[in-house]
Amino acid sequence: MDNKNNSMKNLTLYSNPSGLTHDTGQVHPECAARLDTLLALFQSAPFKAVTHIKDADAASFQTLRLAHAQSHIDHIESHVPDRGTAYLDNDTVLCPQSLEAAMDAAGAVCRAVSDVCDGQTKRAFCAVRPPGHHATTTQAMGFCLFNNIFVCAQYALHQCDIKKVAIIDFDVHHGNGTDEMTRRMLKRLKNDDSSPILFISSHQFPFYPGSGGPKDNIEGAILNIPLAAGTGSQAFRAAYEQTVFPALYAFDPELIMLSAGFDAHKDDPLGELELEEDDFAWVSEKICAIADKDGGACKGRVVSVLEGGYNLGALKSAARAHLQALM
Repeated sequence: MDNKNNSMKNLTLYSNPSGLTHDTGQVHPECAARLDTLLALFQSAPFKAVTHIKDADAASFQTLRLAHAQSHIDHIESHVPDRGTAYLDNDTVLCPQSLEAAMDAAGAVCRAVSDVCDGQTKRAFCAVRPPGHHATTTQAMGFCLFNNIFVCAQYALHQCDIKKVAIIDFDVHHGNGTDEMTRRMLKRLKNDDSSPILFISSHQFPFYPGSGGPKDNIEGAILNIPLAAGTGSQAFRAAYEQTVFPALYAFDPELIMLSAGFDAHKDDPLGELELEEDDFAWVSEKICAIADKDGGACKGRVVSVLEGGYNLGALKSAARAHLQALM
């Protein structure tokens, strides 16, 4: 088999077509056009030769409860409107199809985790919406209803015989929901138990949602890396080389999951980190190299999940660079 065909088998693409029906209104930055842009990218070379799974089962309420309180699920379900839109806060919108889309999004990520852990594919990229990393145990916020990546990290731990998951979040905003869920999980552990999840977030700070300062770090479990507005490529890469990659090597996860937000791109309207598409390629390649490390527990397993990215051109170019690295 030639190298091109080998690279195709490295990656599987996942999406939730119902995400196109999650209507957030005409001027909302987290819009269906974001998913349309990525689905169109999947149809272009070289990605159109990659397996694309669109029919994963929706996540069950039982699966969502691996991360969320039942009261949170009930709150979302009870606020879905019969028509039009309903706002859970100033940013987070529901329409009649939103619950289905959110459950399908989490289900697509769970399918990706299952396939990667079963050896069906080495890497996965999940183009799903609504996004998830701001959703806490009990609250929807920041465009997010259910925390797709933490739900599915727990799914990996409970259903896929995985013992250690690293979650790396390079969205421009702090993944406060994932952070909060990791802290709750730690409180349930015995004092002598090491954390089964390492959460790492690099993000603009101070910035929405106002969390993620270094004073809140917990060794071996939570590593927040605040970056100033205007940071740019050099400082971003230095932070990863000096802090993120050593922590990842030390943790030695069996699965790496990425909260892949592309809103740190210089053209994004919601962020100011000034990254280039080459930076997304670079960080993705470096993480994949760690996943592929000889003798490591990860055995190449990487599942990437879409979070932010609101300039459609920047989203397309940064996602393309990311996907090429995953391949």
